[in-house]
Amino acid sequence: MAADPTAETTAQTPTPELESRLSGPVRIVGVGLLGTSIGLGLRARGIEVLLADASPTVVSISSDLGAGRAAASGDRPQLIVVAVPPDVTAEIVARELADFPDAIVTDVASVKLQILQSLRERGADISRYIGSHPMAGRERGGPLSGRADLFVGRPWVVAAHDAISYKRASAIDDLILDLGATLVEMSPEEHDRGVALISHVPQVVSSLLARRLVDAPSSAVNLAGQGVRDVTRLAASDAELWVQILGANAAPVREILSAYREDLDRFIDALDDVDAPGARRRVAEEIAGGNTGVARLPGKHGIDKRFATMIVMVDDKPGQLARLFNEIGEIGVNLEDVRLEHSPGVQVGLAEISIVPEAVERLTTELVARGWRIAG
Repeated sequence: MAADPTAETTAQTPTPELESRLSGPVRIVGVGLLGTSIGLGLRARGIEVLLADASPTVVSISSDLGAGRAAASGDRPQLIVVAVPPDVTAEIVARELADFPDAIVTDVASVKLQILQSLRERGADISRYIGSHPMAGRERGGPLSGRADLFVGRPWVVAAHDAISYKRASAIDDLILDLGATLVEMSPEEHDRGVALISHVPQVVSSLLARRLVDAPSSAVNLAGQGVRDVTRLAASDAELWVQILGANAAPVREILSAYREDLDRFIDALDDVDAPGARRRVAEEIAGGNTGVARLPGKHGIDKRFATMIVMVDDKPGQLARLFNEIGEIGVNLEDVRLEHSPGVQVGLAEISIVPEAVERLTTELVARGWRIAG
């Protein structure tokens, strides 16, 4: 089917109800998930967006979705966002700095120090460059997965360095705030150590655990519940991309994995003879340490003591979950968070809902009266 010739014009029409800090244009190089999402978010604020990618087809798809127009000769962007794989990020940033001497350039790769060092070695003008990293994404990549609200409320790191002035870097701050993200300032070293702990090592651990499932008997795999699914969810990630990420951030990842190996060794030693003096205490202390660590995580992933949880049994039928949410709203209770779990072969799901503690008794009574089953 031929593209609608008016689509690009329509996509570029400003939306005056949303104010913008940036003036634009903004050039986006690499229009996969992140690049397209940035374009969609900026277009919602009426900012002109210029799309560039090694694949003309990808540019066409992203443009048809409303993320911007194809870049053209003579464009003069205010800001350039490089959203390409980590192993080519420094090369593309250096090229963009050379091709657009009046523009500020950032990238959104998940490692920062190696890219900055590579640009210095290339002699690039890093007085117009500062790396950044939005802590947001989806399990699916590509422009079709792009969302204008992908970054809303999410941390977006700016990896500051001394070669760029605050005034020049302000355009990147404006980009982050326009997209609804929360600006976090860190050095490149701090960033890479941080993501090693909260992102890169979890990927390795998840993948290694999932590998144990390859040769496991079907009788064991068929017992899988939400616990193993939660821990191994990351194992479905793109192997090629992770080779690049881990290679670029090898030192801090290795340091954390080495400490993790020591933790495993202590645990294994305790299980060698669980009746030995202190063995059970050691196991308990390791598990309790995990309780303390997870409680530090912000938001729904941590243990937020402001909220209590209830588990509601939901029949596996169309519309049941929507009915539950609607009835919780009718009762006048705010749903703070929800998590779903299914057991293989059982036509029922478990909805673990988080609410304020003072609403538990009333909500339980009202839901039971409406025919819902409350687990526990």
